[in-house]
Amino acid sequence: MLFTPLKAGALTLPNRILLAPLTRARADAGHVPNDLMTQYYSQRAMGGLLITECTMVAPGTSAFINEPGIYSDAQIAAWKKVTDAVHAKGGRIFMQIWHAGRAAHPDMNDGAPTVSSTAVAIESDVHTPKGMVPNVVPRALTLEEIPAVVAAYVQGAKNARVAGFDGVEVHGANGYLIDQFLRDTPNQRTDAYGGGLENRARLLFEVLTGVSDAIGADRVGLRLSPVNSYNSMKDSDPVGLIGFLADRLNAFNLAYLHVMRADFAGVQKADVMSVAREKYKGVLIGNMGYTAAEAEAAISEGKLDAVAFGTSFLANPDLPARIRAKAVLNKPDPSTFYTQGAKGYTDYPAL
Repeated sequence: MLFTPLKAGALTLPNRILLAPLTRARADAGHVPNDLMTQYYSQRAMGGLLITECTMVAPGTSAFINEPGIYSDAQIAAWKKVTDAVHAKGGRIFMQIWHAGRAAHPDMNDGAPTVSSTAVAIESDVHTPKGMVPNVVPRALTLEEIPAVVAAYVQGAKNARVAGFDGVEVHGANGYLIDQFLRDTPNQRTDAYGGGLENRARLLFEVLTGVSDAIGADRVGLRLSPVNSYNSMKDSDPVGLIGFLADRLNAFNLAYLHVMRADFAGVQKADVMSVAREKYKGVLIGNMGYTAAEAEAAISEGKLDAVAFGTSFLANPDLPARIRAKAVLNKPDPSTFYTQGAKGYTDYPAL
């Protein structure tokens, strides 16, 4: 089943082995992609779909120092080299568009203020150009500011298409801005964007509507992480949250829904995939820790339609070929996940 083609919105994927979005922090100054990134993505073009690392839709929203953006002409031109290289090898590639919200630190953003759903900080330190420092208390976005945030996502999606991307994945996961509105622990608002599920999902739905209107819903995906505690995240009812979202998302006719099934830290546990499958009628992608055998079984049993592989695809640029050949996999080197240069990035051997 992993090598059965899959219709996902406007695309037909030749296989169901996807590259998960992985922050690699290799961009140049000004958050501009470079030739090393072109090589990295084109090496992995045999995946059914490549999903890029989180990409900033607006300046002043950096959470990783060297992540790429999609708001400047230089960034668009540099990304065009990436998409051209992937397409030249017959690949397909979506850009994950992203606003870090409270995970952005002023020290990484020329002093730009940090914003979120509510004025509550992430409970950890963050790596900045000045070293490790505590996360700052963000300022709660005002009602008047939210339309500009939505507009940034929409413009980011338009820019991604200009840069040659086949579509975009809206990042609604891992404790970044949209997730900071979705889950009830960080979102303590009492206005139209806080309280019940409908209000907490309002920003997400506005972004999806705007982006879909701009580039077509069949070129839009969404990533969610209902149980991931990364960035001090928690929801009192993650199963209820994913059930509500999966049901309501059917009306958007997206290319796919991409769900992270687990918690990086293993603190929170809930079966969110079964609920997502029950409620969502479109293409469902699973992610986090799947082996090839487990992915094959889940797809064969109808639990999922595809699987996004993270660190295994990071370390094996030819992962689909290795899975087909039942070959031994390269082991990923975590010490090079976020460093600069080719080591641990483009130097993993193919078969």
